[in-house]
Amino acid sequence: MKKSEWEEGILKRTLEKSKERKENFRATSFPVQRLYDPGAVSELDYEKDLGYPGAFPYTRGVQPTMYRGKFWTMRQYAGFGSAEESNRRYRYLLEQGQTGLSVAFDLPTQIGLDSDNTLCEGEVGKVGVAIDTLEDMELLFAEIPLDKVSVSMTINASAAIILAMYLAVAEKRGIVFDRLSGTIQNDLLKEYIARGTYIYPPKPSLRIISNIFSFCKEQVPKWNTISISGYHIREAGSTAVQELAFTFADAIEYVKSALASGLQVNEFAPRLSFFFASHNNLLEEVAKFRAARRIWARIMKDKFKAGDKSQLMRFHTQTGGVTLTAQQPMNNVVRVTLQALAAVLGGTQSLHTNSMDEALALPSEDSVRVALRTQQVIAYESGVADTVDPLAGSYYVEALTNEIEKEVWKYLDKIEAMGGMLAAIEAGYPQKQIQDSSYSYQKEIDSGEQVIVGVNQFQVQEDLSHLKTLKVSPEGEELQKNRLLKIKKERDAAAVQTALAKVKETAASDGNLMPPILEAVKVYATLQEIADQMRAVFGEYKEKIVI
Repeated sequence: MKKSEWEEGILKRTLEKSKERKENFRATSFPVQRLYDPGAVSELDYEKDLGYPGAFPYTRGVQPTMYRGKFWTMRQYAGFGSAEESNRRYRYLLEQGQTGLSVAFDLPTQIGLDSDNTLCEGEVGKVGVAIDTLEDMELLFAEIPLDKVSVSMTINASAAIILAMYLAVAEKRGIVFDRLSGTIQNDLLKEYIARGTYIYPPKPSLRIISNIFSFCKEQVPKWNTISISGYHIREAGSTAVQELAFTFADAIEYVKSALASGLQVNEFAPRLSFFFASHNNLLEEVAKFRAARRIWARIMKDKFKAGDKSQLMRFHTQTGGVTLTAQQPMNNVVRVTLQALAAVLGGTQSLHTNSMDEALALPSEDSVRVALRTQQVIAYESGVADTVDPLAGSYYVEALTNEIEKEVWKYLDKIEAMGGMLAAIEAGYPQKQIQDSSYSYQKEIDSGEQVIVGVNQFQVQEDLSHLKTLKVSPEGEELQKNRLLKIKKERDAAAVQTALAKVKETAASDGNLMPPILEAVKVYATLQEIADQMRAVFGEYKEKIVI
């Protein structure tokens, strides 16, 4: 039967009897056709667009055997209250089978302020762990073998200081730097676009990032020096296409900055990594991840003439925080399962699964165990990890992969015409695009066009008093301040002042900031003291309001 015969016969008769649920079906970025057939992928060139896993353009995966060789890293994001409390959670997760750590820092730490700063009252330890000095970092990783467990740290504006503290802990334990593996997020451009935990203006921020690239190339070769993040762009309300487009525009800016600093592309690009969200539209998310690998490979090969290892897009995925609902929180287990499945089908290298209670509070021990078990069930019981890129060849998935790539290139071409991502950010372009997408989506929810189960349909009266939610002790802030005061009294004040002066002097020159920062943390200079030396030279960024 030909398609035209099917349309005029079977389909037409069916539609005459019964209309479809709605007139327009959409993923977040595109209309979804009723049916996909070979005609939808007629332009697809297998060798050029798909190829084989582990080979350009890496659409089907960055490793030839993918999960048949090794599962993705199960890396649950955690951190709250004091270093001791967070350390207990990390050791618990490792005991439950987690294979990597991911550290959440509190807001003061993220913006380079100490816990005793009056601006931080009520925020210490609330959305992550409080880190003021090297002692906090020592407590955070007590009894954890840093040379055996990879550690990801979600830190940006103060990334250089936090990385230096981590390295100092390893050095005190006699662990050489080339045995350390992990990641710092270190992605400042997305902070100006979507998240807001910045300190310095973009240009000095790019300098610090390039300093980290250069330092780690020589000293910490297994370290991923940046995790270029689309996750926060998506959480702010972007579409799937915008998530990729703005992330890659940021990445291009980082590569150009590193090249301008004197680095060669293949010296740093193999350690670039990415961080994406996974939301509820399962097949769109799978197509997004497949398209992302292909786009990045082409950017690096065609634009920067980079080698094979530099073309590999390795990425971490987190399930969508904004998709979680406070209403009927058990439903979040289903949402997270679908999102995690999409990440695995899309070929992620590591994965965090959100806990069902995160719309209400910090995740409890019970709920975080269920979140981890979700990954383990997918890995060991579902069978989806037994073959590489199992959805390849689906007319819909391949067509959507192609369509996402085309739309991402349109954004990238527009941003390049504006002068690059720095210029686009200054003009407020990506911010406005994200705001418009977020507003449109919220209107769909308010009108009922987009159903959120348990929120705008299928509501119930519920009593959540039985849920055991985790609360950060209010006494923790005072204890943190007291520990900081004790450190300041007992440390060598003269050594601290000398080390801080060196940080400021280097910031005012064109030297690499990592060595003096490392020396400063070793003598227990505080996070804010070090950040303030750079504030004095670089100034602070003031957000441009986009209307």
